[in-house]
Amino acid sequence: MSISADEYRKVASYFATGVTIVTTQNAANEAYGLTATAFTSVSLDPLLILVCLSNHLSGLKAFEESNQLGVNILAADQEDLSNHFAQSGTDRSKGPYLRGKTGVPVLANVIARLECEVTARYPGGDHTIIMGRVENAEVVNPEKNPLLFYESRYRELK
Repeated sequence: MSISADEYRKVASYFATGVTIVTTQNAANEAYGLTATAFTSVSLDPLLILVCLSNHLSGLKAFEESNQLGVNILAADQEDLSNHFAQSGTDRSKGPYLRGKTGVPVLANVIARLECEVTARYPGGDHTIIMGRVENAEVVNPEKNPLLFYESRYRELK
């Protein structure tokens, strides 16, 4: 028995996720970011995370050219920022970037952010799975509520 991609997508939409913007820089040191919900913590020893990025992304090359990435955890009031980095055709080099402690571009005013060194890349069907070792982590705005994605739309904690 097999199911269609649409059926799978509908079922998977019932798993609530946080919303992140994953950031890096290309070979010319230009910042690049994109919205991603496929992010998870993997290990505490060593400190590892992973993100899954579509192989169809025009900016995937920036993530292939860099051995660093940032994971920026968005707040409920950052839906517009999420949309900006999610839309195709957007100039993703423009944003409220600043340099993190490790030099990777990160975003201002997020709830929290991680700075990672890429340790591995794996094929994952129509996605690339990127594993990163956490080099720096900080909570920036702990008083804010997270931006959530559930049933194919943004949600907030109540």
